[in-house]
Amino acid sequence: MELIISGFGGQGVLFAGNLIALSAMREGYQVTYLPVYGPEMRGGTCNCTVIISENEIASPLISSPSFLIIMNYPSFVKFVPALKKGGTAIINSDLVKSEEIENLDILKKKYKLYFVPVTSLAESLNTPLLANLCVVGAFYEITKIFNKKNFKKALKEMLGNTKAHLFEPNLKAFELGANYIKNNYK
Repeated sequence: MELIISGFGGQGVLFAGNLIALSAMREGYQVTYLPVYGPEMRGGTCNCTVIISENEIASPLISSPSFLIIMNYPSFVKFVPALKKGGTAIINSDLVKSEEIENLDILKKKYKLYFVPVTSLAESLNTPLLANLCVVGAFYEITKIFNKKNFKKALKEMLGNTKAHLFEPNLKAFELGANYIKNNYK
């Protein structure tokens, strides 16, 4: 799987990518994680690539991803044209409105598109900054590329002792994203 995650700085795009990579690595896959840091911080666009494979990975670079996680409209415009035919995209429907997308019917025939209101889901937990964990939960439910046990271990490792108190809110956001897919797409 070749995954690109993209959104505004401050949406936790890089954390989400690192968390997916670490969870898949704990599952026994070969993994690369490549954050793309621009001059922007919070508010600018940022992205990362994650490659998950059973085989050795030659390069962390991706030109035509098989999976996208799109957190904002500029990311949609930039990366959807590069998505492999038959590829999958999770799209933050709070910031990318389906009615604003040209040729949506054509895109739906070409790709598997999941419109998930991850910003609203996170806000329902009073933690708008956890939209990234909602989208990781949606990714998990769609792919099942790692199990929850390995995800929880990876999350604990990434939060460390100083942010251990954030484990439960992060887990709730993850579950909310996974349940959205279960209830709306399966």
